[in-house]
Amino acid sequence: MIPSAGKLKGDTSSAGATPYLEELVKRAKKGDIEAFESLARYYWAPVYRMVYHRVRSRMDAEDITQDVFITAFKRIRSLNEESKFRSWLYTVAINRVRDHMRKRKLLNLIGFSALKQDNDIEQQGISEGPNAFEKVLRKDFWNEVEKFLSELSRFEREVFILRFMDQLNISEIAEVMGRGQSTIKTHLYRALKKFRAEARFQTFLEGIE
Repeated sequence: MIPSAGKLKGDTSSAGATPYLEELVKRAKKGDIEAFESLARYYWAPVYRMVYHRVRSRMDAEDITQDVFITAFKRIRSLNEESKFRSWLYTVAINRVRDHMRKRKLLNLIGFSALKQDNDIEQQGISEGPNAFEKVLRKDFWNEVEKFLSELSRFEREVFILRFMDQLNISEIAEVMGRGQSTIKTHLYRALKKFRAEARFQTFLEGIE
């Protein structure tokens, strides 16, 4: 079992790459298991949150997150730039989620019900985020956000989630989605404009501006 999330010794950043993180990636690429475990502790919570936003099941999210880090450990030598580890890891996570969704659709088609989705978000074991993110985690607010997201196009929805829930920057989103930054900005602008137009989200908007 890969260790749960925790703060890295010697690192004070909550996002992006730092010299210390890049050094861990270099060591992990050479087969240093302890270095990779440190990376796993640092990124476990944000990857779990990212997965949960998409599958809405604690059990599935835990299994997929575990698989993400196992896959990342096996493939980390293919990463060319240590500074892009986070966006690379998120790409692995999105691919695992897509695989899961395809399997779930297949099971439904042949008559099996998918695992019961849990409507409550378990915060225990997840590192605390800013106040805006805590509002997202509230069940009642998430229900409203989920309705809003269902009204967006697939691309707008993915970009919106990556930016405001997974907290990736524009260049990282472009890498994850395989699109240019101008395209990402255009779709993000459209999604955010629709979000700002919703009166029910005005309190939340104060937290992300």
